[in-house]
Amino acid sequence: MNRQLISSGSPWESKVSYSRAVKVGKTVEVSGTTAVLNGVVQHKGNLYEQTKTALAIIEKALQEAGMDLHDVVRTRMYVTDISRWEEAGKAHGEFFVHIRPATTLVEVSRLIDPDMLIEIEATAIEK
Repeated sequence: MNRQLISSGSPWESKVSYSRAVKVGKTVEVSGTTAVLNGVVQHKGNLYEQTKTALAIIEKALQEAGMDLHDVVRTRMYVTDISRWEEAGKAHGEFFVHIRPATTLVEVSRLIDPDMLIEIEATAIEK
């Protein structure tokens, strides 16, 4: 099977040796994605906006793989404060209202940057 590597251009990809997403066959796995654009955490303190930004980055990676959000079958959301889950859930719902993938939402003690409030992974399968 062909293996397609999708890059976001992040400097961390080469430092850690990972890809934003990897497509093998009809499946795309999207790495943990935060609200970082051009090396800067966006929307500091705003979980809702960080969730939307991360999901938009995931959507772009899927498009580069020839897929879209309708192909997503699973998301995993890691938040640093589970008491704010409704903010992340609202943004997730705006992207997936009719798609309704399987999802997980869990609290973690911290992410790589203290300004990051959420990290999201996704799995998509081409129809």
